[in-house]
Amino acid sequence: MDRAGLELVYGREFIASRVKRLASEINHDYRDREIVIVGVLKGSFMFLSDLVRELQSPVKIDFVQLASYGSGSTSSGLVEMRKDITLAVQGKDVLIVEDIVDSGHSLEFLCQRLLGRGPRTLKTCVFLDKKACRVIPFEPNYVGIVVEDRFLVGYGLDHDEKYRNLAEIYSLR
Repeated sequence: MDRAGLELVYGREFIASRVKRLASEINHDYRDREIVIVGVLKGSFMFLSDLVRELQSPVKIDFVQLASYGSGSTSSGLVEMRKDITLAVQGKDVLIVEDIVDSGHSLEFLCQRLLGRGPRTLKTCVFLDKKACRVIPFEPNYVGIVVEDRFLVGYGLDHDEKYRNLAEIYSLR
C-alpha cells in the first residue's frame, strides 16, 4: 500500500504493548467475570480483536455502528445508531470498545443508550483519546494512548474508508 503522505506515529510493537497493558487492567478489574464486549464499528475491529485475545475472562462480543453528523472533521453532536447490538445486556458486565474518542458525543450517546438496558456495570475502553477535542465531559475508563489533535489513520482508523488495514498508526501530512 502506498504510504506517501503518511507519517508513522505508533509502530506495531508500541501498539501491542499498549493493548497488553489495557488487557492487564481489564483482567484485574473483571477477574474471571464474563464480559459483554460491544465494539463500535468500523474503526474498533483491529483493536478489539487484539484486545480480546489478551483477556482472561470469558467474553461475548457484539457490535454497534454509529454515525455522527457535522462537517468533515467536526461532530455536530447528533448521533444515529445504524446497527444495534443483539445480545441482552441486562445484569451483565458491559465493556464498550472504541478506536478513538474525540468530542465524546458518540460514546456518551452509546453509554446512555446501553445504561437504559440495565447492565450490571458499564465501562468504556478506547485505544486513542483526543482529550483536546472533548466537547462534553466524558472520560473513558480505560485509555491506551492520549494523542494530540491530528488526523490519524491505520489500525482500524480511516480516511474516506482507506488505510484501516495498516498495522501501524500514521498521521496524514
